[in-house]
Amino acid sequence: MYHHALFYPAKPHDLPTRPVLDLPVVDASTSDTIEALLGGTARSVYFLNAHCANVCATDRAYAAALARADAVLPDGIGVELAARSMGSGLTENLNGTDFTPALLQEAARRGLSVFLFGAAPGTAERAADALQARIPDLIVAGTRDGYDGGACEVSAVHAINASGADILLVAMGVPKQELWIDRNLPQLRPRLVLGVGALLDFLAGNVKRAPAPVRKLRMEWAWRLAMEPRRLAKRYLVGNTTFLKRTVRRAMTGAGPDAVTKRLVDFGLASCLAMLLAPVLGAIALAVRFDSRGPVLFRQTRVGRDGKPFTILKFRTMHPDAEARLAELKAQSDRDGLCFKSRNDPRVTRVGRLLRRTSLDELPQIFNVLRGDMSLVGPRPALPSEVAAYPRGARERLAARPGITGLWQVSGRAEIGFDRMIDMDLAYVRSRSLLLDLMLLVLTVQAVRSGRGAY
Repeated sequence: MYHHALFYPAKPHDLPTRPVLDLPVVDASTSDTIEALLGGTARSVYFLNAHCANVCATDRAYAAALARADAVLPDGIGVELAARSMGSGLTENLNGTDFTPALLQEAARRGLSVFLFGAAPGTAERAADALQARIPDLIVAGTRDGYDGGACEVSAVHAINASGADILLVAMGVPKQELWIDRNLPQLRPRLVLGVGALLDFLAGNVKRAPAPVRKLRMEWAWRLAMEPRRLAKRYLVGNTTFLKRTVRRAMTGAGPDAVTKRLVDFGLASCLAMLLAPVLGAIALAVRFDSRGPVLFRQTRVGRDGKPFTILKFRTMHPDAEARLAELKAQSDRDGLCFKSRNDPRVTRVGRLLRRTSLDELPQIFNVLRGDMSLVGPRPALPSEVAAYPRGARERLAARPGITGLWQVSGRAEIGFDRMIDMDLAYVRSRSLLLDLMLLVLTVQAVRSGRGAY
């Protein structure tokens, strides 16, 4: 198995990965992953979900096949939670049911062909029809079922190779499909081979996918359980519990007790705050909405732990054209260094001034803490442009999750210059502890009451 590390060495196609239960799982967007798979040297591609991880823990042959794969793609909320438990989330959920058609869409644009292999007789043909209806330019080089058509491996490999297909989709279920690919990959001629599970059944209409709102909530597993309770009860009810227990145990072993305690404190306090402050959050949202046009929440890309970007949430305190007007206001900055701050910034709304003065605009970051992007206490979340201009040594502050509060926030906020802020963040990173976090949380209450540096 792989050793636990921040990043695994890149495969030949240079896809970045993150460790999830000792497997290097691809940490990239759909578009970047498709480009790498179609344009690189990767051949075997598997998907990892909670059920796969459970099978991997007990089936050594399957675990070995995953370890030999060129790419393991994250599939579902379970893998995302496991990644977050180890310190940081994944860029995107690359579940096979959505990812594979997107890959085939680009493959069709490039004139590449696909072979569908697996599932019950007739399913691959119906899946091919559905794909060609969705992607008219897609070339389906052939189909073959996984029953009689898969009984003789030599015959199946010969038929696939004879078709001249560039891409092979193998749909036999976990772990059978991965073991089949692992055994036969040296003889297969397609440049890319993916184990796609129930994808052909979904495409053929044998299994109905969850409605879009359910998928958006990342609850597709609950929908499938409701559709097939007898067959899937053990997988989802017992299996998900087993997976979560293994994830927690692995996080506690790999992250160390201090990191686990900090995350538990963050999640517990943020959960309580979210529930207690729900009426306040609602009232502020209404005030922002009625004060000026534009969205209630302000979203902006910031740089998190280990340099990973995330979207920070705040209540909007400026007019919608604030970003466009920034250049003309640079000379009015009240702070030395890279970070712009102006006490009389004309872009700030009436409600926005009150929210900034009381720091209430920061409250939506509670949800960043729940998601694992931020901590309650940590360095100030920096802009990508600031990180790009960091002086030598300043990147050390990225070793910790950014925080809603921290040394900078309780020491004067906007009254503190950029260089001094960096020094404070580095001091926190080098001496962080649960006791220090608790002290800073107490000091934050006083800092908010005084309003010093908040504008």
